[in-house]
Amino acid sequence: MKAYVFPGQGAQFTGMGKDLYETSALAKELFEKANEILGFRITDIMFEGTAEELKETKVTQPAVFLHSVILAKTLGEDFKPEMVAGHSLGEFSALVANGTLSFEDGLKLVSQRALAMQKACEITPSTMAAVLGLADHVVEEVCASIDGVVVAANYNCPGQLVISGETTAVEKACEAMKAAGAKRALILPVGGAFHSPMMEPAREELAAAIEATTFATPICPVYQNVTASAVSDANEIKKNLIIQLTAPVKWTQSVQQMIADGATLFTEVGPGKVLAGLITKIDKEAVTANA
Repeated sequence: MKAYVFPGQGAQFTGMGKDLYETSALAKELFEKANEILGFRITDIMFEGTAEELKETKVTQPAVFLHSVILAKTLGEDFKPEMVAGHSLGEFSALVANGTLSFEDGLKLVSQRALAMQKACEITPSTMAAVLGLADHVVEEVCASIDGVVVAANYNCPGQLVISGETTAVEKACEAMKAAGAKRALILPVGGAFHSPMMEPAREELAAAIEATTFATPICPVYQNVTASAVSDANEIKKNLIIQLTAPVKWTQSVQQMIADGATLFTEVGPGKVLAGLITKIDKEAVTANA
């Protein structure tokens, strides 16, 4: 079975999408439509902007989404997903790819998500850190032992987790992770504590926007971050998408479930090759490709 996966924040690079814009009339039309919807020329930043400009959350999230979704749309008849999944922000790209969301609605939600997360980040100093070389349960136990808010946020692949929470709690957790035998525990250059309780204000704001958006029955199931299982019911997809901001990204578990359900080829659609790399770490036998 053909599985298509979509990357999240962090996959962006200067010049992303420029080749699509220049070689495909459909891509050009969709990029220009995006500029209109967003109210600024995001294409200028994607094609010519600096890494700093691209790193702004209000730019990064729509940019990665646009690159992924427009690339999928230019694949035409070749694009026949039998299952989809996206890492964090990538879940929105996956939901456009499987027909749950329209291009326009997906972009509006991603833009609102980015702005809501940015606001939530400004309330309390918060951050994320990568922890390498510890079992999942050890990371969870260490987080639970720390005073303050710190949780496992991204289960990327075995031995690679990201923790998230209040800055002081994350710093303390990093020290405790090293003491517990972690190869590395390092603070990431992110704007705040994504996929943690610190995103509650953003979740509330985004919930209203998601509730007001039409979700269609998808052409194939999406393996959602929150459940790590196949979901095809539009209302359930909606509910899980609302929880996603404050819940962990179960990427390892999602990929394992997709393989158990018959995935034979994983194609990464969008900037970078991060997910393809994680998938082969999750299962050495997995076959991956890039669109």
